[in-house]
Amino acid sequence: MHTPFDFSQGAERIVYVKAVAVADLPKDVRDSAGGHEQLYAVHDAEGGQLALVADRRLAFVLARQNDMTPVPVH
Repeated sequence: MHTPFDFSQGAERIVYVKAVAVADLPKDVRDSAGGHEQLYAVHDAEGGQLALVADRRLAFVLARQNDMTPVPVH
């Protein structure tokens, strides 16, 4: 959850934001989820996870601050 990602290196301009259940994540991530039941993942066009954050708004802000266009996944 705290691994840095260099958004300037080869990242596409569109990223996808989706909700993920903490219960579905690996144990080490669940342990560091701070009591949240749901987190938000930011993925590139190939499906690679770029970030995992605690709230949806933060996921969109993170993408925009890195000159990317966030798109919600339902």
